[in-house]
Amino acid sequence: MVWQTSRFAIDLTWPQVMGIVNVTPDSFSDGGQHADAGSAIAHCDALLHEGAQILDIGGESTRPGARTPSVDEELQRVLPVLRHAVTLGVPVSVDTSQPQVMRAALDLGVDIVNDVRALRREGALEVIAEHASAGVCLMHMRGEPGSMQVTPQYADVVAEVAGFLAERRDVLCARGVAANRIVLDPGIGFGKAVDHNLALLRRQRELLVLGAPLLVGWSRKSTLGTLTGRAVNERQAVSVAAALLAVQYGARIVRVHDVAATVDALALWRAIEGNNQAQSQ
Repeated sequence: MVWQTSRFAIDLTWPQVMGIVNVTPDSFSDGGQHADAGSAIAHCDALLHEGAQILDIGGESTRPGARTPSVDEELQRVLPVLRHAVTLGVPVSVDTSQPQVMRAALDLGVDIVNDVRALRREGALEVIAEHASAGVCLMHMRGEPGSMQVTPQYADVVAEVAGFLAERRDVLCARGVAANRIVLDPGIGFGKAVDHNLALLRRQRELLVLGAPLLVGWSRKSTLGTLTGRAVNERQAVSVAAALLAVQYGARIVRVHDVAATVDALALWRAIEGNNQAQSQ
């Protein structure tokens, strides 16, 4: 299984760790910590040292109630960091829903567009279709960050998420985008209550029938705080556990803040899983 991106064909035989770089003043977990370009650039370097295999750089907070920045604000935040990141020899993702930001990032050599709105903004589909090899992650989100957590309801959250992701994938493929450029994200915490998030993890294997690799982000999410009673900066252990479960249930990329701890945990998982595969052959 390979994820084709602008500069890299990412081998997904074993799960990949995507390190989060939020160049924002107001992200739910680390808002303000890397809001200036110099700090964010240093954080990119640190995450690579910790073992990140992909960097995901974003300039818009999508926490519940967050304000949407203007296009100019977002560009000013991310472009200096992206210019540095593309020199580091690893795949670089831009976390954005703005077509203008997508185009500017891809023109710099960025490999992946990671869009929480699944390319639903006007012009976004065209940007991806125009860039012949860029990778893309389509995520499920019900509503917008400002209102998405107001009593979200589903008859069957897994079936509804699967249907949405399949529809968005098919729309993109109809524009001529090859299926091996696309990964799908169920959107943990985006317009979903605790029970919805847990159902998506418990039944995550049902999403594998869509035929695309899954990218999953549980890192420090509020559901983990509800389950453990831990503040956002105390959720490393449960975040690593959630990442491991996501991988066990078929995720090929995990998007995380705590890169070193996740990489270490996956080293053990890979040693056991690799041994099991060898014994079964």
